[in-house]
Amino acid sequence: MNTEEKLITYFKSLGLTVNTGTKARGHMGFFLEGRIDISKNLPKDKIIPTLLHEFSHYIHSKLEKGINKTGGNLKIIFNTDEDFEKELLQITSFIDKQYRCEILKTHKEKVKREIKKLDNKIKSEYPNFKRSKPFSEFNKAIKGTKIKYLLKYDKVRILPRLPFWKEEILSVDSVEKDFPNLKTAFVNYIKLKSLIRKQKRISNKISKNQRYFKRPTELFARFVVAFYVSEENVKNLAPKTYKRFTELLENGYYMELKHALEIAKENLLIV
Repeated sequence: MNTEEKLITYFKSLGLTVNTGTKARGHMGFFLEGRIDISKNLPKDKIIPTLLHEFSHYIHSKLEKGINKTGGNLKIIFNTDEDFEKELLQITSFIDKQYRCEILKTHKEKVKREIKKLDNKIKSEYPNFKRSKPFSEFNKAIKGTKIKYLLKYDKVRILPRLPFWKEEILSVDSVEKDFPNLKTAFVNYIKLKSLIRKQKRISNKISKNQRYFKRPTELFARFVVAFYVSEENVKNLAPKTYKRFTELLENGYYMELKHALEIAKENLLIV
């Protein structure tokens, strides 16, 4: 029996249901009411960390009720009023690249540069143009046309009002083709508005991700995974948290988590 199988067998002995053949609701794994699902699409090296991550939520749920809704409380997790959030965020950044949102931030910077280019192009024709103010020349030019829809949406479907009328599809991507007489500056303005919407969506996604990662139950679960992957790095990055965690682990505060970590670390080389 390998380490993964031993962990699953141990979890099941505690009354947990463990599924490894699902898509885990689109995540690597999830824990809910005595059930742990691990995605069948996980690479081999991610299975044990994900099992420990979800098991940490199980342990936390025994310490504190309603964590799925509240996100938990660090004071309960560490049984003290001492603040560990700063160190826990360092550990999260170390163990999970998604927290840093590097891909999203790179994408956001690219969009920002594209917005600036279009802004400059519009100003070459309309020097007084400002993104923060109405573009009166543009508004006058599109009055009475369907172009107005593209100021709010990247793509719109306009249904026919009468049976013999045709359905229309308008898109930012095809605005030049759909409106060949529209001035270049106005085409660029439509594309500019689209990019601004995209930038906002990316910013919202970054904020949403970081709020999720800052939930105490997620900070704790990622700390446990980091402790498994590289205890020495955890000790160096988060000495205060490491000391408190090991104290509580040894005195049984985290209940079955100690044995789960022992199983996971049996054949692991700690670096």
